[in-house]
Amino acid sequence: MSEMSRSEFLTRRKRATGLGSAKSGTEHYWGMIKSSVGLLILVPLFVFTFGPILGASHEEVVAYYSNPVPAVIAALTIAVSWLHFMNGAKTAIEDYLRGMSMKVAIIAVNCVAYAALAAGLFALVRLAL
Repeated sequence: MSEMSRSEFLTRRKRATGLGSAKSGTEHYWGMIKSSVGLLILVPLFVFTFGPILGASHEEVVAYYSNPVPAVIAALTIAVSWLHFMNGAKTAIEDYLRGMSMKVAIIAVNCVAYAALAAGLFALVRLAL
């Protein structure tokens, strides 16, 4: 049976099998929703804990971030926001780029996000300890 006659017997669903979703869209979507809700809570908390110390001397900032509450809020805000950025940027890159340029861009965004996350948490640890 030739390929041409075999394709006549395939249903539309059978032809589309393997061409659709990568099976991770829903998981990625819910991950973005969860991090968005987390940021919806964390950003105002961060603003209210960071605001009183804004413009203070270095010694006052070190003493303030030695307290675990503002330090944990700042650490969570830094971590969740950079991971949210990384996942959102990855989605945008996958939508608009293809091939090797997509892979390079995703690697670059991951490197930038993890480097910024590490630098932010390192600076916060240096302040808190």
